[in-house]
Amino acid sequence: MSDRNEPPQDSIISRRGFLKGLGVGTVATGIIPNLEKESAAAEAARPVGPGEVAISLNVNGAAKKLNVEPRVTLLDALRNRLDLTGAKKVCDRGTCGACTVLLDGQAVYSCSVLAIEAQGHKITTVEGIGSPKKLSPVQRAFWRNDAQQCGFCTPGFVLASTAFLQTHPNPTVEDVRAGLGGNLCRCGTYAGMLEAIVEAGKNKA
Repeated sequence: MSDRNEPPQDSIISRRGFLKGLGVGTVATGIIPNLEKESAAAEAARPVGPGEVAISLNVNGAAKKLNVEPRVTLLDALRNRLDLTGAKKVCDRGTCGACTVLLDGQAVYSCSVLAIEAQGHKITTVEGIGSPKKLSPVQRAFWRNDAQQCGFCTPGFVLASTAFLQTHPNPTVEDVRAGLGGNLCRCGTYAGMLEAIVEAGKNKA
């Protein structure tokens, strides 16, 4: 005679079944956050364009919102969309330095950086480091040493020199030659530029 208090067989959970179910639940709990992360990463990597997309750039301390095609360079965005023409479009292939700007304090060729990739970084152009009434130390030294002629390369040299002096205070002429080798001057005013950068370094030291 069976015990009336004995539970039905289909309601009995074995120790093995319980642990197995617990393990599956734990694995599932661990998988869900990973799937969410992978989904977010895939969304971030999703191609954009070819039409214009909305971006926001931090330029000279101000947020600038604009619409550009993903292929637009930072140089073209600055010049054609934001009317910041200090960076010059000369070689357009990253060899002359006339388009130099600062990206988080580092000198970069803006013709070789996509505008959409510059989001989230601090962009500084020559318009953002000084003004005619208040020149930066480098700008003042360039003026004092007559370190410019046509002016096309000057903004790039000023930005590159500013970044260079941050890591090489009070440099020698040889230091400057090596550090500013990525910028070219078609007018050949290198002598004045070398003196200007050395002077700016001494004044800053």
